[in-house]
Amino acid sequence: MPAVFVTATGTEIGKTFVTAGLAVHLRRQGRKVAILKPVLSGFDATHAAASDPALLLEALGEAPRLAAIAAVSPWRFVAPLSPDMAARREGGAIDFADLLAFCRKALEAAEDVLLIEGIGGLMVPLTAGATVLDLVEALRIVPILVTGTYVGSLSHTLSALEILERRAIRLGALVLNETPGSAASPEETAASLRNFYRAPPIVTLRRGAALENAESFRQLADLLLPG
Repeated sequence: MPAVFVTATGTEIGKTFVTAGLAVHLRRQGRKVAILKPVLSGFDATHAAASDPALLLEALGEAPRLAAIAAVSPWRFVAPLSPDMAARREGGAIDFADLLAFCRKALEAAEDVLLIEGIGGLMVPLTAGATVLDLVEALRIVPILVTGTYVGSLSHTLSALEILERRAIRLGALVLNETPGSAASPEETAASLRNFYRAPPIVTLRRGAALENAESFRQLADLLLPG
């Protein structure tokens, strides 16, 4: 059963935008899509409809009710902090084995395609001893890395790519999501990245422009889920 893990170079880069856009494209192609964002911080139940899991549910054509949000994101924390710190604020901690088991159960249950969206950046701590990267490695599913065109994105992206390479984790695609107001275009940023790292295919997106991105999501789906 094909699955994709969506991670990024940092927070607020566009993981949810990419995950939702990919889900919409796949559904239009007749694929059955399931989505998880197992860990979420900064969650406000009074504004649940604006949360990331709510947006993901809408991409599946489902109503973002609290019960559905809980099923997509069972580890939800109020503080907008890394999961290890947010959980500690609430007097608890994430059990990595439980998190891994939850994701694996979803992999087994999915009818067709499963998209798992991570939290924050690739090296964000989930627990006192495990990061998002450790979850990607343990699940053994293809990751995509979402980055931006903001100042500093080149360094952040190349650092993340080197970490993935050291762990021998094959990247399915590098998604270059345009940062609003950036002085550099996605094309310029992609050209600079290709000078140093040629291995992963690069897909560029114009942030917030669904129609303009239709071809990019098609390209991304073809890279990750051929046939």
